[in-house]
Amino acid sequence: MSIPPALPVRTYAEVRAALLEKREIALLDVREEDPHAQAHPLFAANLPLARIELDAYAKLPRRDVAIAVLDDDGAPGGLADTAARRLIALGYTDVALFAGGLAGWIAAGGEVFRDVNVPSKAFGELVEAKRHTPSLAAEEVQALIDTGADVVIVDARRFDEYQTMSIPTATSVPGAELVLRVPTLAPRPETRVIVNCAGRTRSIIGTQSLVNAGIPNPVAALRNGTIGWTLAGQALDKGQGRRFPPVSDAARDEAAARARRVADRAGVARATLADLERWRGEAGRTTYLFDVRTPEEYAAGHLPGFRSTPGGQLVQETEMVAPVRGARLVLVDDDGARANMSASWLAQMGWEVAVLDDVPADAFGARGPWQAPLPALPEIAAVTPATLADWLATPAKALVVDVSPGIAYRRAHIPGAWFVLRSALAAAVATLPSASRYVVAGDGSQDDGLARLAAAELAPLVSGEVVVLQGGTPAWITADQPTATGEEHLASPPIDRYRRPYEGTDNPREAMQGYLDWEFGLVAQLERDGTHGFFVI
Repeated sequence: MSIPPALPVRTYAEVRAALLEKREIALLDVREEDPHAQAHPLFAANLPLARIELDAYAKLPRRDVAIAVLDDDGAPGGLADTAARRLIALGYTDVALFAGGLAGWIAAGGEVFRDVNVPSKAFGELVEAKRHTPSLAAEEVQALIDTGADVVIVDARRFDEYQTMSIPTATSVPGAELVLRVPTLAPRPETRVIVNCAGRTRSIIGTQSLVNAGIPNPVAALRNGTIGWTLAGQALDKGQGRRFPPVSDAARDEAAARARRVADRAGVARATLADLERWRGEAGRTTYLFDVRTPEEYAAGHLPGFRSTPGGQLVQETEMVAPVRGARLVLVDDDGARANMSASWLAQMGWEVAVLDDVPADAFGARGPWQAPLPALPEIAAVTPATLADWLATPAKALVVDVSPGIAYRRAHIPGAWFVLRSALAAAVATLPSASRYVVAGDGSQDDGLARLAAAELAPLVSGEVVVLQGGTPAWITADQPTATGEEHLASPPIDRYRRPYEGTDNPREAMQGYLDWEFGLVAQLERDGTHGFFVI
């Protein structure tokens, strides 16, 4: 068997220099999300090996961008080595291993961070430290509710997060919507507005957005969010459905003017459709295109080539959609408020960002949800849920291999299915019972892409036939077939998702307090790291 050629290597000094000089570079941590969240460099974006073919073209739009791939130790044949070769096979031409992996970063004196979305969280802490963003403790907010005070509470998270748990009386107003929607929710300037999230970042950024925009109401963040609320022994609501109301044209115009002034202070660039066309054809430069409105507005009509990325989440999770540090970001909306407010924060986080102005309504002509660009996927035979159900009536006829996210597997899976990480497929095979037929089930997304990729890799490792379940486990559920829950058959450890201490309602108190303590230390970590390039207006 021939030995593949050695891959080039990028050193700590080279990556650090690119970050400081704001040259484009993608530092990709290709481990699963949980090990990534335990320790990684500040600007290491998590792109797990299992999802490279499915996510690379959207996240790395320029094929000649400089890429450094990182795992634990950078060993030959390891995750980074395999990921780099997959990227090269996809057409990327400047791919290198990061020298020594995470261990090499640490040995070179590099600062490491834990948790996810760390650049945004660290920036939020810096904003509070510099601007002294007003906040109220959970007990103070509870007292305001109990006494019937003139107060409006707005939840700056995604709507699904809000539905999981929320502060009593709170209305869902995701972050980028705040400047646009709060004047309608609290039209009396005397009304106090309180912004909350699960922890700290989105409530700090949301509150400071309202302050920066000059909203006349007294504004405060709920200190430490739903975590602080829980640690105070106060009850959260669950399953609420209060959403922001529509706004008038006058309110929309006023919000746009306020947001534009903030964006100008932050140095946000202006762009036209002609600029956009020129940038799209520009060699040697990565340009990300983001529509920061709600997904529903995007689906009803958007500019071709723009990705649906609601503005609050874009600020919170920038590296998840734009892993190329030093790239250009172009934002658009149809009102002038949400793009400008989102851009004002991204500019302060060191991005070159422009807002697309003067876009005619008829330019928003593309319809439907955003679809990730994909390479050609393996052609694998597929079976329907009905066929699989017939096979499973005689257990010896099929074994189900589930490559869905671990959280989805725990929630519902086909009875008897084995959970497998694609990134650990070869190791998992030794755990799987032998079978004459293997059915690979995924979450049904991206044309069953993950299931098809995993099936193609599984086929040479087993002696039985390998097929995929058409539409994955969601199709099985839609067909009213039985499901199981929990972790009954794990052929791989479920490390593909990091359990956030601020999500859900059953986290240990020590985990929640530990998370807050970690956030308080982020400003000092930024100082030690020295590569962030953040400023605060």
